[in-house]
Amino acid sequence: MSYRVLARAYRSSTFDEVVGQDAVATTLKNAILGGRVHHGYLFTGTRGVGKTSMARILAKALNCLAFDDATATPCLECDSCKAVAEGEDVDVVEIDAASNTGVDNIRELRSNATLRPARARFKIYIIDEVHMLSSGAFNALLKTLEEPPSHVKFILATTESHKVPATIQSRCQRFDFRAIDVDAITSHLERITESEKIEAEDGVLRRVARLANGSMRDALSILDKLLSYDAKRLTREVTDEVIPPPHDELSLAIIDRVSENDAGGALKALDDALQTGRTVEQFCTHLIEHLRTLMILNVCGPETDLIDVSSSMRETLVEQSARFDGPTFVYMITLLEELRRSVKSSGAARALADAAVVRLAMSTSFSDINTLIEQIDQQAPGALDADDQPALPAKKKEPETGRVLASAKASAAAIAPPVSQETSTSNVSPSPAQWQEASRDPLVTRVKDAVDGTLMDIKQRATVRPELPNPDRDPDSIDTDASSSR
Repeated sequence: MSYRVLARAYRSSTFDEVVGQDAVATTLKNAILGGRVHHGYLFTGTRGVGKTSMARILAKALNCLAFDDATATPCLECDSCKAVAEGEDVDVVEIDAASNTGVDNIRELRSNATLRPARARFKIYIIDEVHMLSSGAFNALLKTLEEPPSHVKFILATTESHKVPATIQSRCQRFDFRAIDVDAITSHLERITESEKIEAEDGVLRRVARLANGSMRDALSILDKLLSYDAKRLTREVTDEVIPPPHDELSLAIIDRVSENDAGGALKALDDALQTGRTVEQFCTHLIEHLRTLMILNVCGPETDLIDVSSSMRETLVEQSARFDGPTFVYMITLLEELRRSVKSSGAARALADAAVVRLAMSTSFSDINTLIEQIDQQAPGALDADDQPALPAKKKEPETGRVLASAKASAAAIAPPVSQETSTSNVSPSPAQWQEASRDPLVTRVKDAVDGTLMDIKQRATVRPELPNPDRDPDSIDTDASSSR
């Protein structure tokens, strides 16, 4: 007998067995019990979350031969239930839209839909990856989907709901399948290993669940791979050898090094991530998503529902999110997005990634441009000499000077990297030695020269003031004075 993979051997058979989609299962059960079964359903969600399994369960519930009417608890023993579970029932037609995309395929479906089912109550069409149908095929399906024969039910499944026309969606009841929680996947894997009499060390199954990224099918496929290495015992050593670490673990390691200003450690963590086979573009995508999670936790609080993570993982993420402030997260996400776009057309993707990670790790060493300009405002030009004499009191600025300085601050702030929370909150005035050290920075020199030059220009223009006409003076006297001067 050929081996049956875990994803098929442990596929959900009833509504109660479906993992992670309780809301969808409950709604469909109540619709059957209440006699409110719709003629068209649209199941959307990422891969491996139970869309096709739910479609087959609904088909079994509608056509189970052990009951006189549709039931929420199919028997799973009659010929109809067994055939549907194998995808071989004559009254439940499963169509792969990726290979049946044309108008002719839909015309054939429409002509067959008029025929009564062979032995069951309903003829059910399950169209997988329905977004792959052509525009003509969608248009040909519209009328039949809106007013099908009473014995016909449609169940459409897709991973890309935005590609399904609104005219199709409006004719169906839509159900969104969420990514399955890590805890739910781990519990299901524990039941499977117990049933298969497989010993698994602590943490191995959870690592498999995290690597599955919300997909039960992916988790079972990874578990199958581990069992091919050792069918009786799953250890951490085997896991490290066979499967790569989840991307969230790699992202956590990189951000840990960045928060400690450890550029060398961050580069080592980046190398570990790329050694797993991930491209630089994939690395950027994963790290951006991780930083988005941290930013939302930092801005919205640890109890926010804008992110979907397990309770144990949330504690770790909350602790890490407190190491940065909001503007720093925005800066890091922007930098990584620029890197992701750049590597697409660059032959030095690894060098760009290394430079970006070093820049992230050293971001707290950068000076805030607003702080630098405030220091310039507090120091008059030439105030410090060789003996580090105290600066002279700054002169009162004219209104135009204030506008120029404000413009210089805004322009410079647009190009400067953000400063860390520790640096930005410091109100301690620099000592004369610190000021001399900071003045060696090229950016400080350019800003200082620009401000000094602007002040000098304003003073020179202020020395020659043209005489403005006096509105109270007689216009004739102005002409007389002009004539006498000539």
